Amino acid sequence: MMNSGLQYPIFGPEIPCPHCRQQIPALTLTDTYLCPRHGAFEANPETGELIHLQSGRHWRRWGEQWYRQHTHPDGIRFEIHEALDKLYTQGYRATKVIIAKRYKDLVSAYLERSTPWRGNGDAQNPRLYGLPVEFSSDSPDQSYWEVINFDLEKEPGVPVRYPYYRLFE
Repeated sequence: MMNSGLQYPIFGPEIPCPHCRQQIPALTLTDTYLCPRHGAFEANPETGELIHLQSGRHWRRWGEQWYRQHTHPDGIRFEIHEALDKLYTQGYRATKVIIAKRYKDLVSAYLERSTPWRGNGDAQNPRLYGLPVEFSSDSPDQSYWEVINFDLEKEPGVPVRYPYYRLFE
C-alpha cells in the first residue's frame, strides 16, 4: 500500500497561495499546486522553493508565511517601499532597513551614498529611501535570513518583518 503522504508535493495536500492567500490544493502524484486565480505553482523538493509557472517567480517559506525570492533589484526595492508605506499608515516611522545579506550584490548599486563633495565624507553608510541600511549577519542561529528578505526597524527599535503577501492587507 502506498503512503498517502507521498502522493503530495513537499508542502502537503494544500497551501495558502502566495498571491491571494486562499488555500489551494495539491495535484496528487505531482509537485504542483493549482490556484484558480493565479494558476500553477510547482514545488521544488531540492531547493524548498515554490515556483509560479506562469511568471517564474520563486517563493520560500518560513513558518506559515511565503517570502518572494527576488532576482532583480527593483523587486526588493518595491517590496521595501510598500512595507514602509504600510508602516507609515499604521502610524509608525521606520528608522533602519536590514536587508538579507544574499541581496547585497543585487541592491548595492541602488543604495544612496553620501559623497565628499556634498559635504559629508561618510560614504560607508548606505541609505535606501533616506533610511540607514544594514545587511544581515551570517550567524547560524539566524537561519531565517536565508528566506526572509528584510526587516524594518521602527521607532522604538523593534524589527518588523514583512512577508510579501501581507503588504496588501
